[in-house]
Amino acid sequence: MNTILAKAEQTHQLTEAELVRLLTDPDATVPLYAAADRVRQKYVGDQVELRGLIEFSNICKQNCLYCGLRRDNRQIPRYRLDGETILEFGRRAAELGYKTLVMQSGEDEAFSPERLAPVLTELKKLGVALTLSIGEKSREEYAALRAAGADRYLLRIETTDKALYEKLDPGMSWDNRVRCLRDLKELGYEVGTGSLVGLPGQTVESMARDVLFFQELDADMVGIGPFIPNPDTPLASADGGTFDLACRMMALTRLLLPDANIPATTAMETLQPDGRMLALQRGANVVMPNVTDTDYRKMYMLYPGKICLNDAPADCRSCVTDKIMGIGRTVSQNQGFRRKHRSER
Repeated sequence: MNTILAKAEQTHQLTEAELVRLLTDPDATVPLYAAADRVRQKYVGDQVELRGLIEFSNICKQNCLYCGLRRDNRQIPRYRLDGETILEFGRRAAELGYKTLVMQSGEDEAFSPERLAPVLTELKKLGVALTLSIGEKSREEYAALRAAGADRYLLRIETTDKALYEKLDPGMSWDNRVRCLRDLKELGYEVGTGSLVGLPGQTVESMARDVLFFQELDADMVGIGPFIPNPDTPLASADGGTFDLACRMMALTRLLLPDANIPATTAMETLQPDGRMLALQRGANVVMPNVTDTDYRKMYMLYPGKICLNDAPADCRSCVTDKIMGIGRTVSQNQGFRRKHRSER
């Protein structure tokens, strides 16, 4: 075990079999997290990147079996923010000190690049970096959004098991998902991807391949979250993922992509009190507090038990800053672009 971890920490390379060992061996838990934290400190330092999340539409054309925003879920009221409301949330976030805004929605076809472009242009005037998380688009659409000011794009692969992906995401193509990620890279975005941990039918071998996929893509950001069953979806009775397994995946991602930006995801704290702070001590270096008004947060219900639904954006900012300082870390004052260390990889 120590030999495998030393190899990972020094060379940032592991085989699928070695990844499986680290994902499953109970004795790996403590040394794995310690190694990931050392690599995090060496490559990205002790500053935590805060990114303000704006959830601007919960309308989605897709019908993914695990997602509360799925097209066929009739239990949630739908909303779509207008451009001025998005800008107002962005202005408030900038006033609170956020240097990056993450604009996230379901795959809402009403938000064409033509409709989004003026909003992005105005948001850029706030002096922030802009991340989009709005699903699959054509290469031309991605190019238009990039030209309008988008710096980064989040598109989780969810699983590299193609058959499982297409079973859980009916009507979608795993190959097209990968095409999107490749196009985004070629267009000059910082590209984020990631996976859900604990999906029904997912194997530990496929999770190991997920980590190798992140490395092969040279992802700039990787978000790992536990699958939490939503009662309004076909997977309501599934077991779901665990906090520990999600943390192991995150820690292994840090070892293989030492300079990537890795968020401590909100879903982790849904399963474990102070889960985000624990994640920050196991390889993560990013937190994404929600800056959307609370009325809308309650309708952006990807999974049950989502934290901070009733907290005002200013309170979220203050709370998470205090927690970060409480574990001996500081809040970054820059836009948080990935700093690559090519010579050491």
